[in-house]
Amino acid sequence: MKRTTPTKTTKPILRFAPSPNGFLHIGHAFSALVTADLTKKLGGTWLLRIEDIDQNRSKPEFIEAIYQDLTWLG
Repeated sequence: MKRTTPTKTTKPILRFAPSPNGFLHIGHAFSALVTADLTKKLGGTWLLRIEDIDQNRSKPEFIEAIYQDLTWLG
């Protein structure tokens, strides 16, 4: 894989990666809003990555709740 050196014109790629093993809490909301706002200000890309590695506790209804909560937050 080719490595690139960051420059002043490099656009950031930030992410929010909650686990769908429960509902989001205020810390999740803060993290999502801060990273989304920073990405917007810097003209970068904001990614949502669902961390469903805990198969025993991950539930589809929590994934749907994450989407609903993020939509509500804006």
